[in-house]
Amino acid sequence: MSKLKKILVRARRQVFSELIGNNPSIFQGEGYDFIELREYMPGDDIRRIDWNITAKMRQPYIKVFREERELNVVIASMLNGSVHFGSKKFKQDFIAEIAALLSFSAIRNGDLFSSFLFADKLYKENRPSKKIHAVQSLVSEILDFDALSKKADYAGLSSYLMKRLKRKSLIIVIADYFDLPDFKVLARKHEVIAVIVRDRMEEHPPAFGFSTLQDPESGAELEGDFNRSTIKAYEAKVLEHDHKLCEKLRKEQVHFVKIYTDESAVVKLKRLFEGNI
Repeated sequence: MSKLKKILVRARRQVFSELIGNNPSIFQGEGYDFIELREYMPGDDIRRIDWNITAKMRQPYIKVFREERELNVVIASMLNGSVHFGSKKFKQDFIAEIAALLSFSAIRNGDLFSSFLFADKLYKENRPSKKIHAVQSLVSEILDFDALSKKADYAGLSSYLMKRLKRKSLIIVIADYFDLPDFKVLARKHEVIAVIVRDRMEEHPPAFGFSTLQDPESGAELEGDFNRSTIKAYEAKVLEHDHKLCEKLRKEQVHFVKIYTDESAVVKLKRLFEGNI
């Protein structure tokens, strides 16, 4: 069985057969238009509390929404050169798996989903659909994409989506986020979720001595002795970067989850949409 078929079969089985309980989708009904703020009343859903307003007013306030008939789900995959990496599974393949899970879940929930493939520019846009074949097209495009030597342009992605999307949408950006994004403006109009895809080895590489490494985005080569001291310094930089990333996403009110290539994506996504992350 081809890689494409394996991803599609596994994702479809997980979404249509293995999700437990009465919840038909990993999405938890975020398809709402904001109407107003009001004081919290006993029995209100605490997940609707606006913590910024609550802190200012010194008493709890919740967001009141008007339900829409369907969600407009947007799946944006950032396929820059660094996704062409993986100790057990390439991040690019894992992004394809996550996109399949999200797409099938949108279809099962009766929602429209559209998709965008981005790196240094927009490479592919798929129109809103509720058809199964649209999932196959998206996954195939991600798997076949040549990510090497391409850089991530998050500003370009945000700007394009702001101009392109007229209706309030649930935008899910799947990327490894080794560059800091800027979703501040985008998140004012839409609900934005960041799915951070990482391989454990790129965060905690082994000490492999003198070697020559190649940057998958620029193609530049780096020679050096990658001993334990060098690795510790590298790990500290990654940790510092991720701290800044998380703080930035929180400040911009972007929900996020980090999923490693050796983890179950469906479990982490369900926890995210259930509000447990």
